[in-house]
Amino acid sequence: MSSKINFDISASILAADFRNLEREVKAAESAGVDNIHVDVMDGVFVPNISMGPMIVETCKKITELPIDVHLMIINPEKYIEAFQHAGADRISIHIENNPVVNVTLKRIQALGCKAGLVINPETDLDLIEGSLIFADFFLIMTVHPGFGGQLFINETLQKIVALNEIIKQLGIAQFIQVDGGINPETLPACYHAGARDFVAGNSIFNHPRSIQEAVLELRESIK
Repeated sequence: MSSKINFDISASILAADFRNLEREVKAAESAGVDNIHVDVMDGVFVPNISMGPMIVETCKKITELPIDVHLMIINPEKYIEAFQHAGADRISIHIENNPVVNVTLKRIQALGCKAGLVINPETDLDLIEGSLIFADFFLIMTVHPGFGGQLFINETLQKIVALNEIIKQLGIAQFIQVDGGINPETLPACYHAGARDFVAGNSIFNHPRSIQEAVLELRESIK
């Protein structure tokens, strides 16, 4: 008898139809996603502007699924209380250009949220060495942050493998999340590299047939 393969799918509403956000989120929930992922961009840290605490609050009213917030903003420590108050269950912050990252991770946890540490495709893993024990999970960007719909960067697979090995060597319980270009072709490669939480936007909300079929295809991509 084969054992069940367990992993999480986090649906990124960046790719959702905001004219029908409630319908889209509920469809993703019915399809069996594990989290609703909210990408927050400020137009400074990344070259785009997206959404803020109000959208998190709206999603919290729509669904009982955990709300997973990815802050692609400068000085995230100034805004974590606002996102926690809006309903965030997990808050991720970048290591890049963040001199108070460890303090901010601990503050996120003190507010009752899970704290994620994000690393960009070009960032060396050595940079997070001093922060490994402070995060509840790690998010490896598999595209350059700032825009949805980008192609998966294959070179990030080695970064997933390397970080997974570090986690094993340290004997810590943190998991790896990946975000960017995740679809039925790239998800298995990331899974076998060591990732266990997969952020998907376009492959879910812009599926040619339905959100239900999109999530099923992601689930069944690993046999």
